[in-house]
Amino acid sequence: MNRQPVVALIGATAVGKTALSLSVARELNAEIISVDSRQVYRYMDIGTDKIAASLRAGVIHHLLDIADPDENFTVSDFSRMASHAAKRILSRKKIPLFVGGTPFYYQALFHATMNEDLPSDSGVREKYETLANSQGAELLHMRLAEVDPEIAERLHKNDVRRVSRALEIWELTGKAPSNVFREGSKKDFGFDVLYIGLNRPREELFSRIESRLTEEFHTGFPEEVEWLMNNGFDEKFNPLKGLGYLELIKYHRGILTLEQALENSIARTKAFCRRQQTWFKKFQPVHWIDLSEYEANNYDVESEIVKTVLCHMNNFQEQASGEQDEQDYE
Repeated sequence: MNRQPVVALIGATAVGKTALSLSVARELNAEIISVDSRQVYRYMDIGTDKIAASLRAGVIHHLLDIADPDENFTVSDFSRMASHAAKRILSRKKIPLFVGGTPFYYQALFHATMNEDLPSDSGVREKYETLANSQGAELLHMRLAEVDPEIAERLHKNDVRRVSRALEIWELTGKAPSNVFREGSKKDFGFDVLYIGLNRPREELFSRIESRLTEEFHTGFPEEVEWLMNNGFDEKFNPLKGLGYLELIKYHRGILTLEQALENSIARTKAFCRRQQTWFKKFQPVHWIDLSEYEANNYDVESEIVKTVLCHMNNFQEQASGEQDEQDYE
C-alpha cells in the first residue's frame, strides 16, 4: 500500500488546540479535519467549544456539523469520512491537518484498530436498545456479561449504544464480540501520521477547564440545551449524555441547580482530561510541545509546529522517492 503523510494536532481538552490550528493551517495552506466525537453534531456548539463559522474564514474545515444529535455517528463513519477528506486534500496538493482530542478516532484511523466488515443489523440493535429503555440499562449489561464477560468489563453499564452493538455482533455471529474483534482483519487506511502533541501542567489545564466552563454556563450554554430539549433532543440520545449536556438537562428538569450542574460538569471534564492525557502518552511518533513553557519564554510556537510539519512531509517525500529509485534500479 502506498502510504500518504498527514499531521495531527493532539492534546487534552482546553489545552489550546483550536487557536493554534487556525494560524498553523493558514501558514501551511492546510485544511483542517476535526477529530472530535461531539463536534460532528449540529446544534451543539457552545458545549462542544465548536469554532465559530466566522473564525474559520480562509481555512476549510471538515467533519463539523455533519449529523443530527439523534443520529448514531460511529467511529466507522468517522474513519470513512476522514480518510476520504484527507485523500481529497492531498490530491489538491494541500496538507491535511487533523485537530481534536478524541483518542479512539485517531486509533481507528491511524493504528488499524478497527475491524473490517463487521456484521450489522439495525433491527437487532434497536431491539436491544428498546429492551434497555423498557427494562433498564443494567439488565442489558448483565446480558452482555453472560455472553462476553471480557467486553462487558470494558463497557459501562449506561453505555447502551456500545452494549447494544456488542450484543448485536454476538447475535449475528454466534461468537463473543471480544473474539470477533481479536480475530478479525483490521482496516488500514494507508496514512503515515506525525502527531504534534500540545501539553500544559495539569493544574493549569484544570484552571483553564474551570474558566471555560464557567464562561460557557453564563454565555448561552443552558439556553442551547433548553433549545435542544424543546426540539426533541435529550438524554435518550448518546450525544446529549456528553460533558455538560447531561448536567444541564438535569438542571432544566429541576434535578440540579445551575451551580451543581456547573460543578459536576467541571469534575467530569477534569476526569476526561486525565483519560486523554493517559491515552495520548501512548501515541507514536509524537513531537511534544509544552505551551506554558513556550508562552513563559515568549517562544514562537507556531513556527516550531510549521517547521516540524514541513520536515515530516519532506522526509516522507524523500523516502518515497528513494524507494522508487531502488525499484527502478531493480
